[in-house]
Amino acid sequence: MSSQSAPPVAVPPRVLTVAGSDSGGGAGIQADLKTMLALGVHGMSVITAVTAQNSVGVQGYWELPAEAVRAQFRSVVDDIGVQAVKTGMLASVELVETVSELLAGVPAPVVVDPVGVSKHGDALLAAEAVATVRERLLPVATLATPNLHEVAQLTGITVEREEDMLDAARALHDLGPRWVLVKGGHLAGEAADLLYGGPGEEHWYRAERYDNRHTHGTGCTLASAVAAELAKGLAMPEAVGAAKAYVTGAIRRGFPLGAGIGPVDHGWRWR
Repeated sequence: MSSQSAPPVAVPPRVLTVAGSDSGGGAGIQADLKTMLALGVHGMSVITAVTAQNSVGVQGYWELPAEAVRAQFRSVVDDIGVQAVKTGMLASVELVETVSELLAGVPAPVVVDPVGVSKHGDALLAAEAVATVRERLLPVATLATPNLHEVAQLTGITVEREEDMLDAARALHDLGPRWVLVKGGHLAGEAADLLYGGPGEEHWYRAERYDNRHTHGTGCTLASAVAAELAKGLAMPEAVGAAKAYVTGAIRRGFPLGAGIGPVDHGWRWR
């Protein structure tokens, strides 16, 4: 009896997340990998910190040594390779410097989510590391995806209305990233985001705002979704549009967990 050979298997695009772990499963590395699976890419991880975290807040976090972060990164990139990289929680000056150096040598798009605080308001980046993010990490970013709190942290600009978002985007763009996505989710009205890549490169994305408090992991999910779409070959404006559509559905289907804020639903398209 002759055996049949298996048909050739297509290798999915590979995306690396460099971020902290969320023990509650709603944000961080866990959200990133769920998003990547949902969008058809192979997710890989470099863990920068371990958090004790649930629906009501972050009870503590512990950074990994820089050499552990560097070893994870080299292990994956040198053997498997990447088509895109996404960064999240980096915690300290030393880790921001380490990751910035590693990313400078990667010939793939880099999506930087400059995580400063958790959904619950808990600090995830040392105050003294903000300047390092500004000076070292943003210049190696293909796209930076700050929320309005992070915009203020990085630029000193307080966005109070949609009209302020362009000034904020210009100030962030001057810090070095090729593109900036200013997320207006904390403003009233529509959920409006602005992608800015310099004069003549302004793209607005709008979506219905859903009355759902279970939005833990929104920022991680959006940045990971953009990285996944870039890895699949989309241009930046199209990648952001596809990611916005995915995360809007995930927010709409966010569900309660524990006593506090539940996560967005990363698998909403399957249910």
